[in-house]
Amino acid sequence: MGIYVLLYAGIIIATGLLFGKVAKYLKLPNVTGYLVGGLLIGPSVLNLIPANSIEGLEIVSTVALGFIAFSIGNEMKLVYFKRVGATPIVIALFESLFAVLITLLGTVLYFTIKGSLTVENFRFALVLSAIAAATAPAATIMVVRQYKAKGKLTETLMSVVAIDDSIAIILFGIFVAIANALGNVGDASILMQILDPFIEILVSLFIGFVFGILLTLGTRWFTGRGNRISLVITFIFLTIFLADYFDGSTLLACMMLGAVFANISSKHEEINGLIYFVTPPVFIMFFVLSGAELNLSVLGVVGIIGVVYVIFRVIGKIFGAWFGARVMKAEPVIQKYLGFALIPQAGVAIGLSLIATQVLNPEMGSQIRAIILSATLIYELVGPVITKIALKKAGEISIEA
Repeated sequence: MGIYVLLYAGIIIATGLLFGKVAKYLKLPNVTGYLVGGLLIGPSVLNLIPANSIEGLEIVSTVALGFIAFSIGNEMKLVYFKRVGATPIVIALFESLFAVLITLLGTVLYFTIKGSLTVENFRFALVLSAIAAATAPAATIMVVRQYKAKGKLTETLMSVVAIDDSIAIILFGIFVAIANALGNVGDASILMQILDPFIEILVSLFIGFVFGILLTLGTRWFTGRGNRISLVITFIFLTIFLADYFDGSTLLACMMLGAVFANISSKHEEINGLIYFVTPPVFIMFFVLSGAELNLSVLGVVGIIGVVYVIFRVIGKIFGAWFGARVMKAEPVIQKYLGFALIPQAGVAIGLSLIATQVLNPEMGSQIRAIILSATLIYELVGPVITKIALKKAGEISIEA
């Protein structure tokens, strides 16, 4: 791609700035503008950014997710969990579990009504529904940042989306193991297939924990603003690399990095304030690229099963969040609105859909991939708007940015 990478980067950032401003005039979240702008300049519409160039810029998305995960980790302070107890954990567990179970129920009902509930189709339903637990933290944190949302709902939301992906990975591993057992495929034992997600999580958390301590020590030695910004960027890059190298989750590793840093460093708020001014171009590129990757053509091939997935996952998220909050006797505002802020779905779900293609036969695997890509298109465009409405109705957005 050579020197053209600068041209494409310039187009992407300019598009983000323009459509972010348009979204602001329309009273929509900036992230929605970025995604729509990306969709328009991507291969599906104007093709200003060709598909091969998008692939060449994937490192931008990886880096952006690292910074986003680091920011979410910074919100996970022990003093907060001491104050609220296990409430966010229980809510995250129920909203993830009900998203999976209700999507599974809807998919099985679809095949039953159609008269085609075979073992293979049940395996398909298991794998597809397992992906329903995943939530995209990136869009959520961007909405919270843009509108400077504060309050009980926002606090709980940030904690839930941080925990959510760990539970999603575990549930996916368990459901895929069951699907493999029914199909009697795969060389690995069922036990190892169930244990693999736990190993992935432990590896990711260990990497983030070690680098979190090293980052804290480093910020005591390097006192200049520029040096501290460079140090944070260095450790985020190293965390991403090692987590990927050891087949861990870069999101979880960077969240742990941020969480450790926030809990043991007295300088974390000052340093995070500095990082806040460095990341906007990276985030703009990430969301515009995410929009460019959305492929409108997949909408025509998913059929009724895709609609079932989109609708039943949302029902599961909303009901599960309400149920979990009810069980933990959380504030009414959390019970009422939290589930609506958990709709966005993107990176983790797409990654899991790739694994799904290796579990099922090629035709079913490609169908799941198409369904998840279509759902991502819908969730990412609609989700941030619904998140904003939920936060506003909860009274946690006072001034619209």
